[in-house]
Amino acid sequence: MTTQNSWTRREFLLGASATATTVALGACNISADRSASGLTEEAKAIERVVKPSELEKPDITVGYVPVNDCAPFAIAWKKGFFHKYGLNVRLNREASWATSRDGLIFGRLDASPVVSGAVTNARIGAEGARHAPLCAGMVIHRHGNAMTMNRDMWNFGLRPWQEYNGNLEAFGQQFRSYFERQPNERKVWAVVLSSAIYEYFVRYVAAAAGVDPLKEFRIIIVPPPQMVTNVRIGAMQAYMVAEPWNTRAITGNAGIGFTFAQGKEVWLGHPDRLLGVMESFINENPKTYRSLLKAMIEACQYCSKPENRVEVAQLITERSFTGAKPKTGAIDKFTAPGIVGNYNYGGFDGKDRTVKSEDTTIFYDLPPNLPQKPGGTSTFLWRSESLWLMTQAARWGQIKELPKNADQLAAQGWRTDIYRDVAKEIGIPCPTDDYKVEPPEAFIDKKGFDPSDPVGYLKSFEIRADRPVPIYFG
Repeated sequence: MTTQNSWTRREFLLGASATATTVALGACNISADRSASGLTEEAKAIERVVKPSELEKPDITVGYVPVNDCAPFAIAWKKGFFHKYGLNVRLNREASWATSRDGLIFGRLDASPVVSGAVTNARIGAEGARHAPLCAGMVIHRHGNAMTMNRDMWNFGLRPWQEYNGNLEAFGQQFRSYFERQPNERKVWAVVLSSAIYEYFVRYVAAAAGVDPLKEFRIIIVPPPQMVTNVRIGAMQAYMVAEPWNTRAITGNAGIGFTFAQGKEVWLGHPDRLLGVMESFINENPKTYRSLLKAMIEACQYCSKPENRVEVAQLITERSFTGAKPKTGAIDKFTAPGIVGNYNYGGFDGKDRTVKSEDTTIFYDLPPNLPQKPGGTSTFLWRSESLWLMTQAARWGQIKELPKNADQLAAQGWRTDIYRDVAKEIGIPCPTDDYKVEPPEAFIDKKGFDPSDPVGYLKSFEIRADRPVPIYFG
């Protein structure tokens, strides 16, 4: 069996060069300044409940990445929620999730969305993450992402996960068989950042199916807008990313792939994007930070309402946001499936795989099919979810072991304490606990997570970076 260590230097450089060239060329299309600043007419009509003079830093720069989860940022700016709470915001379009995170760390941005693993990995100094006191203020959204496989994988016989009827063994046999038949340069998955939950999901699904992701294929980092192009030129065979970049790949759009699974099929209810800030920003600007949280919570509430979702999907097609507006004039062709909920998995056999659901992307209200806790909303930060992310960083060798002070790190990074205070001020429900058990049925492999024993949970996986190597004496 080919292992990750058997990649030749020439093969690695060829693959890296192809990807880097594509990213560099594609970046030319997104690097121009598309920032949203000033006030819309709609925002001007909103009465302020907080005066800028009452805030330590009313003029702030907030980042976003051109994927569907920029919706609450676009709404907060466009509809005047920032204005309402005394904030003068410049929305800064970021080229990738790495620049969104690093913009915070190096002080270019005051706040920005970050992938859900970025805060804990920065806190613990995981491999591939900058060591920094990052904090999460709230969950921007849950779900809203998917795994895309290319047409060759379809032709080999791989299909959307829902068509396996929960049979991980059958999927695993096909999955392994496909990669065993490929040369090294065609054993590549892409994700948006090493600390993204997407990397953990790709590895999690493979391992659950009996395929060792540390040996069978490699994972590279590619910015979201470059995913489709890189599959088209053969730099990688599959990827996981936030919408609309999965929908762009299916037949009727780019036609280069199909959706294997939405992230919600891996872990139902998982957090995707967090509102990231540096700890120093919270300490130095407590009133500003609370105004920001209030504005973003109200924006998430707006995005969550069914009657607003078509409008939201159309709004973010604008050039300042995803720029996903197709030339045909069907302005919500790419963004609507992930937000409105008419999600098409695609395929190349003419079969309609469109599924209507309330939980494709969750901004605030929790659909009834999700595990419920009193006072729970999508924006609430469960510190137990931070612990789960740490177990995955340890499972895949980004850290040597789960930190002994994992609970303390979760408390420092996921600022549930401040969120709870803000929730009380604006009169929204909020759980009284910081931890919850994830039931077995929430995961693709039916393995639940109890945050009271994260080490036991980690060691329960046979496939992991630190698993014991058997030694035989003959």
